[in-house]
Amino acid sequence: MLHLEVPAELAGERADKTLVQLLAIAGEPTPRAELQRWIAAGRVTIDGQPISKKMSLTAGTVVDIDPAPPPLSDAVPDPSVPFVVIYEDDQLLVVDKPAGVVVHPARGHRTGTLVNGLLARGGFASDNVDPADAAGHLRPGIVHRIDKDTSGLLVVAKTPRCREGLKALFQSHDIERAYLAITIGTTSAARYDTTHGRHPRSRLRFTSTLPRDRKGTRRAITSVEPVQQLDNSTLVRCQLQTGRTHQIRVHLAEQAKTPILADALYGQPPSDPALRSVAEQLGRQALHAAVLGFVHPISGEPLRWELPLPEDMLAAKTQLTKPST
Repeated sequence: MLHLEVPAELAGERADKTLVQLLAIAGEPTPRAELQRWIAAGRVTIDGQPISKKMSLTAGTVVDIDPAPPPLSDAVPDPSVPFVVIYEDDQLLVVDKPAGVVVHPARGHRTGTLVNGLLARGGFASDNVDPADAAGHLRPGIVHRIDKDTSGLLVVAKTPRCREGLKALFQSHDIERAYLAITIGTTSAARYDTTHGRHPRSRLRFTSTLPRDRKGTRRAITSVEPVQQLDNSTLVRCQLQTGRTHQIRVHLAEQAKTPILADALYGQPPSDPALRSVAEQLGRQALHAAVLGFVHPISGEPLRWELPLPEDMLAAKTQLTKPST
């Protein structure tokens, strides 16, 4: 049970807004949505009487808060999901997610996801649900995502404290993330700083061509560096400064005009027969989350991992490597 006294400077505000600030001051940071859940359950009281989230609090009032236990995940454990844990401690784990695995349950993918696999192993709690996330019951511990057909590095929180710390790092862009991609054509070094939002004519796509004042538009920044020129294609390294959905795929397709090989959503089948054959064999966008680095939100230890190309992308690169002259 927590007992919080309302100071004069916070008097007169909505109860939920005031109490979120008081909880943070007391060393118990709590998302507003979680506090509202406690209020709705009658666990926030004044003199034993439940309060409403919109009521005004007066100076000197003592509010009693009995935090509710976090909800359990709705995701079902599934030990058959393939992934490799490359680092783990008592606060977080880092996995190498193979292409073809969805990160968390969602419409059309209720089972067989990374979360289902994580729940089937020891040390990953189903109650690590983000109360600020309306779908948090389906994705405990998830603080960022990579596409189903993108392979590579992903960090997952094991505790609420670590989850909030990782979220803060992502929000402040203090996470190092780099991807390797094979593009169609010759891709030049560039830095793209564009708008990013839902495509106005496609429910599945995003675009970098929206006006900045359009509702829901956000900023997206990607640095692109060629690594190796291949046969009618390029191996590139993409550094993320923001992490928007499909950001690299959009920037390479719309801004560089060199879409990722085998990206069915943002590209077209290559006109070159040899390149088209490689794309068909690959069967998924040639994009790999190769680098992940950050300062551990609990221990303060600098951490960094780097993965080579997975076998399918390495095979595509080998087939596309120009013979030396």
